[in-house]
Amino acid sequence: MFARILKAGFVPTCTDLGLLLLRVGAGSTLFLRHGWEKVSTLSLIRPTFPDPLGIGHNTSWTLALLCDGIASLLIVLGVGTRWLSAWAFVNIAIAWAFVHHFSFLGKSPAADHGELIVLYLWAFAALMVTGSGRYSVEALLKDKPKA
Repeated sequence: MFARILKAGFVPTCTDLGLLLLRVGAGSTLFLRHGWEKVSTLSLIRPTFPDPLGIGHNTSWTLALLCDGIASLLIVLGVGTRWLSAWAFVNIAIAWAFVHHFSFLGKSPAADHGELIVLYLWAFAALMVTGSGRYSVEALLKDKPKA
């Protein structure tokens, strides 16, 4: 009885449903918090945007716009999940390393959302490894019979 409680055996398991929740949660949160602010400006020019890799402010802005504004929604739908999750992971890791200087704990303004950055990194790393699951556009396209 105790083992059953510890294992939560009374709760049905569905890995594909878990992947759907992870995709929708991480992708929609990234879009709503970071993507919408970029998409709503409808500009590919942002001279004040951070340029952590030295590729130019506008190029960095465009890459962040495409990742946060478009790739995040495609992840929610389950389209190109592994590749787009890798892109999101790299984009967020670069921002955390070069812009936020790995801030996680502390009282500085840059440290106010370090734990959220780490949660994004873990979520997108998990999606890189697992893929989108059965409840995705990828799965629908894969299961279609060929004519």
